[in-house]
Amino acid sequence: MSGAAPPQAPALLAGLVDDAAVFPPGLAPLDVAVDEHLARRAHPYAACVGPLLVPATSAGELARIAAKDERASAEPLPVGLVVRPDSPMEPLFDAVDLLGDEPRVRLTGGELGWNPSWRQALGLGLPLVVEVRLGGEQRQGLEEIGAAVDEGAAVIAKFRTGPTPAWAWPDEATLAAFLSEAIERGLAFKLTGGLHHAIRGEYKGKPMHGLVNVLLATHEALDGAKATQLAGVLRQTRSELLVEHLATLDAEQVVRLRSSFTSYGCCGVLEPINELAALGLIH
Repeated sequence: MSGAAPPQAPALLAGLVDDAAVFPPGLAPLDVAVDEHLARRAHPYAACVGPLLVPATSAGELARIAAKDERASAEPLPVGLVVRPDSPMEPLFDAVDLLGDEPRVRLTGGELGWNPSWRQALGLGLPLVVEVRLGGEQRQGLEEIGAAVDEGAAVIAKFRTGPTPAWAWPDEATLAAFLSEAIERGLAFKLTGGLHHAIRGEYKGKPMHGLVNVLLATHEALDGAKATQLAGVLRQTRSELLVEHLATLDAEQVVRLRSSFTSYGCCGVLEPINELAALGLIH
């Protein structure tokens, strides 16, 4: 396998990894996360990093941090506001009111879990990311997101790829089913949780999905592959096969792929990025 990055690597990976440093399991203090996020603007792989994800309930703290920031910066801090599933939506509205006019902060969007009232957040005027669950609620959530998109709203679906106390690790078949349904509906999506590594494997005794696997499975789904085929791609552990296949994608295919799989949140953004570099996908 060649160590040279394929020509499409910048477009394939641009803004792919949102900085979720303050969320579990990282749980970085917000001031530390802001400092480290700003420092990464000078990192060789800075173009791969998306906005800093911040709990909506921490908007006041973020406003205070921003007000004290005396560093000269060409651009304000890009921030995505997050309300965790099963949490009230009101902090998201309050956070937008508080930070909307803060010149040192640029709000990139709001994230929340699907609930019967989620559409109220469409009035915020921000792009929305709506996390869907499994089973009937996932189907209903995707249907409602699709209806909102048809009405012109900027909304994408979100799916959790790592376990939580209330959410079992979704195996390859479960993740493949989500990818298949979202893409069949023409919906863009974001992922969150558990995508710390480039290739599917067992890490510290626990199964984890691979970022490269998900990228390739998304491409295959867009080409019409069924969920059972996607599960096979997600299950693949041979990095050379996955990377070589990704390297064959042309510019149009990359744009199509990233228009579907927009980004994912990771509490340690450099971990997967460094692995991608080691695989020759970026340099």
